[in-house]
Parts: sequence; structure tokens; C-alpha cells
Amino acid sequence: MDTFWIAVGFIIFVGILGYFGVHNMLLKMLDDRGQKVADQLAAASSLRMEAEKLLAEYEAKRAAAEKDALAIVEEAKAEAERIRLDQEAKLADFVTRRTKMAEQKIAQAEASASAEVRAAAADAAIRAATEILKGQATGKLADDMIAAGLKEVKTRLN
Repeated sequence: MDTFWIAVGFIIFVGILGYFGVHNMLLKMLDDRGQKVADQLAAASSLRMEAEKLLAEYEAKRAAAEKDALAIVEEAKAEAERIRLDQEAKLADFVTRRTKMAEQKIAQAEASASAEVRAAAADAAIRAATEILKGQATGKLADDMIAAGLKEVKTRLN
């Protein structure tokens, strides 16, 4: 019997809820909640599409930046190669000029040494000729011949 009164109480409770329209309020709350969820899903979908668009833009920018970086690196390598070749050419030119200057200095030194040797040989020849003529010729004629010979030797050797 207790079950009967529990069933009667339950039916009366449900009837009161129906009379005051609680079921309509529950349905409205559920519909509102469903609409909020649908709105949030639409916003999330919109945000996702926007994020994908931004990601694609940044990927394109990254690819362009990588391409620019590679171009800069290649240009730097080419510039470094041009500088290296230019420096090698300048170094070769410098070495060539220094070599020519050294050769000129050597030639001047050789010429100077040759002139000094000739001068020393001329002085020695003059002394030898003087000694020989002093021994063979005597008097004023000998002195005049020696002086004339010395002058001639000096002019020819120098």
C-alpha cells in the first residue's frame, strides 16, 4: 500500500510540475544551452579557420624569409669570392712589382760593382803603367809621356 501512495504522490507531483509549466522551462533551458554550445562551436570553427589562414600566411612568410636568407648567403659567398680573387690579383701585382724593384736594385748594384771594379782596375793599370814607365823612361820626356798616358787611360776607362 505504501507503494500505491508513493505512486499517487508522484503523479500529483508531476501534475503540479506540468501545471506550472516546469517542463517548458526545462526544455527552454536545454534549448538555450544547446544554442550556446552551437554558438561556441561556430566561434571555435571560425577561430580555427582564422588560425589556419594565419598559419598559412606565416608559413609563406617563413618560406620567403628562408629564400631571402639563401639569396643573401649566396650573394655573400659570391662577394667573398670576388674579394678573394681581387686580393690574389693585388698580391700577384705587388709581388711582381717588388720582384722588378729587387731586380732593378740588383742590376744597379751589379753596375755599381762593375764600375768600382773597372775603376779599381784602371787605378791598378795606371799604377802599373806608371811603375813600368818610370823604370824604362827617364827625364822630362818620361814625365810628359806618363802624364799623357795616365790621362788617356783615365778617359778610356771611365
